[in-house]
Amino acid sequence: MTRVAAVQMVSSPDVAHNLATARRLVGEAAAAGATLVTLPEYWPIMGMTDTDKVRHAEPEGAGPIQDCMAALAREHGIWLIGGTLPLRSQEDGKVLNTTLVYDPQGASIGRYDKIHLFGFNKGGESYDEARTIVPGEAVGSFEAPFGRVGLSVCYDLRFPELYRAMGECALIVVPAAFTHTTGSAHWEVLLRARAIENQCYVLASAQGGTHANGRRTFGHSMLVDPWGEVKDVLREGEGVVSGELDPAFLASVRESLPALRHRKM
Repeated sequence: MTRVAAVQMVSSPDVAHNLATARRLVGEAAAAGATLVTLPEYWPIMGMTDTDKVRHAEPEGAGPIQDCMAALAREHGIWLIGGTLPLRSQEDGKVLNTTLVYDPQGASIGRYDKIHLFGFNKGGESYDEARTIVPGEAVGSFEAPFGRVGLSVCYDLRFPELYRAMGECALIVVPAAFTHTTGSAHWEVLLRARAIENQCYVLASAQGGTHANGRRTFGHSMLVDPWGEVKDVLREGEGVVSGELDPAFLASVRESLPALRHRKM
């Protein structure tokens, strides 16, 4: 079996502080036996304004955020899924919200640019990621020793067709920064639905608390098994959730209820 972990953070506008927090929490996850660890969305920076992340955008392959992730993977000998970081785009004033994957040698071996950009207006809350983010275009996944890992980010969770396009995965990861409003209503049910319909494990790594910019994120990082059972969860605050991927259990779910083989579309 493979032990996996999701890091939960309450990221700030201070990149150096966030890097230090990630180092500490990834170290805790690795020390507890995790061989694959994922960070949350926006882990390196949750700015006071949407444009703050543009000033910290890095070119692919260079920069302190990417250096930190590569070093963590190499130091701990883990597969590290880097939540998201802002990568430079070809559009002025905008970035790509990108997940990078590092192997245990610290090499970057996978990339996914968030496709679905969050927009929400209700009461005093208003978000429009399209103001500062360019949407990605390609489905993301990579091959780990235990099977295929599908890559998605936050708002992607509401679009099940993306997960079908990944093919048969052993694990799907969901780095996120769900708002408290939408998270309290939909987060767990959507994660469990993606696990049930794709008959795989889902590992969700969230932001979880009140940030310096006043935004409150829902937290509840969790690991869900292929039957839809929540195996571990952290409600709010910094920390780590973890659990085992059991290939025999995954195979038994798919054998007893062969829904993936029964698909007609």
